[in-house]
Amino acid sequence: MQVIETLAEGLKREIKVVIPAKDMEARMNERLAEAKDKIRINGFRPGKVPVSHLKKMYGKSIMAELVNEIVRDQPTSILSERGEKSATQPDVKMTEDEAEADKILSAQADFEFTLSYEVIPPIEIQSTAGIKVTREVVEIADEEVNEQILKIAESARSYEEKNGEAADGDRVTMDYLGKVDGVPFDGGKDEDAQLVLGSNRFIPGFEEQLVGLKAGDEKVITVTFPTEYPAANLAGKEATFDITVKEVAAPGAVEINDDLASKLGIESADRLKEVVRGQIESQYSSVARQKVKRQILDQLDEVYQFETPGRLVDAEFDNIWRQINTDLAQSGKTFEDEDTTEEKAREEYRKLAERRVRLGLVLSEIGEKAGIQVSDEEMQRALYEQLRQFPGQEKEILDFFRKTPGASASLRAPLFEEKVVDHLLSEIDVTDKKVTKEELLADDEAEGSEKADEKKAAPKKKAAKAETAEGEEAAAPKKKAASKKKADDSAE
Repeated sequence: MQVIETLAEGLKREIKVVIPAKDMEARMNERLAEAKDKIRINGFRPGKVPVSHLKKMYGKSIMAELVNEIVRDQPTSILSERGEKSATQPDVKMTEDEAEADKILSAQADFEFTLSYEVIPPIEIQSTAGIKVTREVVEIADEEVNEQILKIAESARSYEEKNGEAADGDRVTMDYLGKVDGVPFDGGKDEDAQLVLGSNRFIPGFEEQLVGLKAGDEKVITVTFPTEYPAANLAGKEATFDITVKEVAAPGAVEINDDLASKLGIESADRLKEVVRGQIESQYSSVARQKVKRQILDQLDEVYQFETPGRLVDAEFDNIWRQINTDLAQSGKTFEDEDTTEEKAREEYRKLAERRVRLGLVLSEIGEKAGIQVSDEEMQRALYEQLRQFPGQEKEILDFFRKTPGASASLRAPLFEEKVVDHLLSEIDVTDKKVTKEELLADDEAEGSEKADEKKAAPKKKAAKAETAEGEEAAAPKKKAASKKKADDSAE
């Protein structure tokens, strides 16, 4: 077998592989000899079929198997022998001429194919001695814990039916039908919907018009959807809702005690406070970690500058660009609405894609040198978390990960990255700084990190699909929560 390098330009490589016809024929004859005793052909005793006859009957099919095996296995071996790592699966090209292909399968012509790929550049790991980060720490006051517990108690409070008019704080059970220009719209209908007046769960102006209604009352109310409403077909439009009130209920007393804790599956009120405090600490720690991680990545970005594989950058850019256009379509906005142009946006997101790829390669190399591994148990926990987020779709998700090549990498990559960050945090200089929760949660674009993923002259990047307290009902009068403003500064 001959391996000839035909292109070595930057990170791009092209390799021509030639396997002489006589070698292919020898491999075929070996395969036929192995199959000789197993093949049964009428008119021949077992094991006595002439190889020439077997070649005539099965030669081309066996050669086709050999070709497939070579194309499947040889690229890995060739790259290993060359000491190279391909950034993506190498492209394999063979002849498309039927006559030439027939000669190869008949062992009358050499088998030739080319490999095209980009190599991962060598990365020399630098010392982390100069990396310094500040970790923001929030002291959680008892008042904040009690405030959160009060909200929990209010959401768990009981309601008793009353005969009077609905007042602020009462729970109204109703049927409603929304219309724009007299025509019902998708998602604008519900039955036995419950709404606590004053909770601001529905669009502005909706709840206020229910005050004073009694069970059995019917009313048509008029509201205007906010201009920033996620459903572009409703944003800024006036709508009417036909309301039928079915019940008005007054709230019971809010009590924070062991009974409340028991309703929540917790043994006592004291334990409830501990749980709530732990949840708040976890939320703040998560935000602080992301800000520390961004500091680390910004400094690694300064240290490591090298050419990035174009195919990886293209793939990352395509993912980002697809999400950006989806976000714009859902919001009904254009690039001009975001004070930019498509050309500038492409340029900025291309830089972002290059940064992500470069930092991903750096973190991968650091992790590999440090011997970091993601265990099967950690992968199982990550899969379970995926299943937990999509109740009722467990089978489909499991099938996806079983049947989709590379799907498990989408679970492994973030786990590996976080373990590399933990490794770096054990080596670098970390200074804790006490801050208020407002300072911790402040939009850190103001900190001037020019290379942070969130800072760019293009449409705001969503961290994920817009999350809402009420699920994904698109057009009901429920007020949508804003999409998360901060995206993880993930390098992979």
